[in-house]
Amino acid sequence: MPALERSRIDGLSALVTGGSRGLGLLLAARLAVRGCRITILARDADELRRGAEWIEDRTGRDVRTAVCDVRDRAAVEQAVADTYAVQDGLDVVLANAGVIQVAPAATAGVEAFEDAMSTIFDGALHTALAALPYLRESRAGGRLGFVGSVGGLLAVPHLVPYSCAKAAVGALGEGLRAETAGENVTVTTVHPGLMRTGSHLQAEFGGRASAEFAWFSALAGAPVVSMDAERAAERIVRAVERRRTRLVLTPAARAAGLAHGVAPTLVTRASGLVARLLPDAEGEAGAPLRQGHGLEPAGVHGLAGRLRAWGSALNDRAAGRYNQSVPGPATSATRP
Repeated sequence: MPALERSRIDGLSALVTGGSRGLGLLLAARLAVRGCRITILARDADELRRGAEWIEDRTGRDVRTAVCDVRDRAAVEQAVADTYAVQDGLDVVLANAGVIQVAPAATAGVEAFEDAMSTIFDGALHTALAALPYLRESRAGGRLGFVGSVGGLLAVPHLVPYSCAKAAVGALGEGLRAETAGENVTVTTVHPGLMRTGSHLQAEFGGRASAEFAWFSALAGAPVVSMDAERAAERIVRAVERRRTRLVLTPAARAAGLAHGVAPTLVTRASGLVARLLPDAEGEAGAPLRQGHGLEPAGVHGLAGRLRAWGSALNDRAAGRYNQSVPGPATSATRP
């Protein structure tokens, strides 16, 4: 293991799921800067093309793309095997693909939970199990990284489907880390807090959708509370490179995770107070969710409106920079 600890990822073969936009795009770019041979996976071919061009323009490195829905186990297995064959091995895999649904749990309905688990957890599981045999063969020692969330460390009101799925990813990462101890592969689980990736435009909103969009977009883009996405991506890649077991990003996320571990009842009660400030549940359970593109925050005025506009403006700029500004493909939660 000491030899593994000293090794670097420069020039290795890497695969990133959900790599066409947002955090995944930035993770792939940070790997490209290190000279890695990269494949990015996503469901939308046009989005993948734009993402690959973005990385190539920024880094001067060629990027291989593969259209793949991580919910489809056979498709993931084929994409991983193809990457191994084309890139002469597989050394680094980052399981990042996901979906964000913002709505009261009762309004989101069972469909939102099923879609979150299928995309976030099943996607991570399919990726990990398909990649591990190849990572064990890596001459540099394989590295597997999971992108979890602070929402997986403590449940966030109006993000309960997302929190459930990310909690499962966290358990998967910790379990596989333990089971691969002493092998030629290490597993790193990262729990980011809020990041300015422009994800509010790709997220899906239910109930009072415009009001949900207002608070989420403002908070996700607010300075101090949220983190610069490019800095977050570098921290994540560095953690995987150094074979860290776990990384929690942003001081707020670390404080929240620590507080929940020490005083879970108190934190849950505080979350209940926060939930009372969020929009009331509205609409039929399981009704189609609406993507952030095209949603305008309604009923937010005065100081709150100015704060929302300020925070969201930073996130809007991030969306334009990180390939988030074009609507993504529908998921099961957004189909009528």
